[in-house]
Amino acid sequence: MKKFLTYFIFGGLIASVPVTVYAQDQTDTNETVTLEDTLSMVSSDSVIEEEIVDEIASIEEEEVSFHQVIKQQFIDGGPEFMGIVLICLILGLAISIERIIHLNLATTNVSKLLIKVDKALKSGGVEAAKEVCRNTNGPVASIFVQGLMRMSEGVEMVEKSIIAYGSVEMGKLEKGMVWISLFISLAPMLGFMGTVIGMIDAFDAIAAAGDVSPSLVAGGIKVALLTTVGGLIVAVILQLFYNYLVSKVDSLVNSMEDASITLVDMLVRHNVGK
Repeated sequence: MKKFLTYFIFGGLIASVPVTVYAQDQTDTNETVTLEDTLSMVSSDSVIEEEIVDEIASIEEEEVSFHQVIKQQFIDGGPEFMGIVLICLILGLAISIERIIHLNLATTNVSKLLIKVDKALKSGGVEAAKEVCRNTNGPVASIFVQGLMRMSEGVEMVEKSIIAYGSVEMGKLEKGMVWISLFISLAPMLGFMGTVIGMIDAFDAIAAAGDVSPSLVAGGIKVALLTTVGGLIVAVILQLFYNYLVSKVDSLVNSMEDASITLVDMLVRHNVGK
């Protein structure tokens, strides 16, 4: 009996060992599969991150290459012409910005000024109106002062004084415009000059080689095209500023003329100087 129990227990132990080993093997297999999946996920994430980094780097390279291309095209166009065209652009922009600031500061609220002058004429006469105009900036107020200073000589002298001093103020408003017009004309002319010189260099290369080859004339034609494009771009930019300034000057001149007529009518209505 004791031997039978011993064999039975021993046999049960032997039978349970493969199950345990199989379970451990299956557990290890599951762990192995899970680890492989984790590694594949990590590797896929790293690949995605590398692709994103590569895309960002390519974008940065494109931006840098764009600036480098612009710089290289400027150099290829020839510093003797492209440099002068660039100077025309810088000077033209500087004068244009100065004129824009000056004209904006010269803009006056004409309606408000006329109301103040009318009240001053009613309350204090010509001297009070002069004081109001002296304390106001702009060409309209300056014209009013000159006209009121001639009020003792009659309304006709006021009109003549306004017309004469209006021409002076108009000249001040148009100051510097001729230089912008010069740069607008000069920039494309320099570009065309570079075009002609580039074509001359191309034909000199053909004559020296005794044969027509694209590689011989490519350099000269490239210089010609780059200088032409540079001059035209500068002319277009300055032309936009010039047209804006001309429209601004015309607007100020029209307001000066209308305000001058209103001032004369106001003086006649108040019988000032009689």
